[in-house]
Amino acid sequence: MTHSAIAYNHSPISKIVSSKSQDPSVLADIYEPDINIAIWQHQLAANVVEEISVIQQFSRLNLVLAVTPNNTIQQLVEYNHEFQQTPNLCHHLSTIVEMFCTLFDLPRAGLRLNLLDRAMCPKFHVDHIPCRLVSTFSGKATEWLEHSKVDRTKLGAGSFGLSDQQSGIYQQTSDIQQLNCGDVALLKGDGWQGNEGARLVHRSPTVGKNEKRLLLTLDFID
Repeated sequence: MTHSAIAYNHSPISKIVSSKSQDPSVLADIYEPDINIAIWQHQLAANVVEEISVIQQFSRLNLVLAVTPNNTIQQLVEYNHEFQQTPNLCHHLSTIVEMFCTLFDLPRAGLRLNLLDRAMCPKFHVDHIPCRLVSTFSGKATEWLEHSKVDRTKLGAGSFGLSDQQSGIYQQTSDIQQLNCGDVALLKGDGWQGNEGARLVHRSPTVGKNEKRLLLTLDFID
């Protein structure tokens, strides 16, 4: 299904919910006005998991590229020839880029692939963009709060410097939801027209000692 990247639904927002399915077509649900996170519950293929172990041997990885559905693999290999050893992972990345660009009718996307040993955004927050794709390939995945479970007055400066646990942004630990490794999710930000006050509240998970987290994000760049 193809949509225009700027043809957002302007219908009034009512109850905001999530949408989850093992069918990748669920990602198109992000266009629904009452959806602020759409999750393709995807399990990584065994050959992709095996190749991820190659990437985890990198001392560091902070890859930032502007890619198209047709040049993703080429750009990865040009960035680091070690990606020649990971054809299945590269194909999976290319497929996700193609899905993202097709869904939003984009000529290209901003790709980030980071190997992290600490939480990149440890406090609950919202993104100041229309929409972001996130997928964790190894380690703990993104944490998020349902719209009905978050006190948005505690975001940013509203937390008065307190931790999420202390600020009251959520009431109990069970309110925190978490993506699974391999899931592909679309997260609405406050740049999505008609989504004011309903952007997804999320954060990076805590990364344990000697753990590494491989995270993919895709963004609009045009």
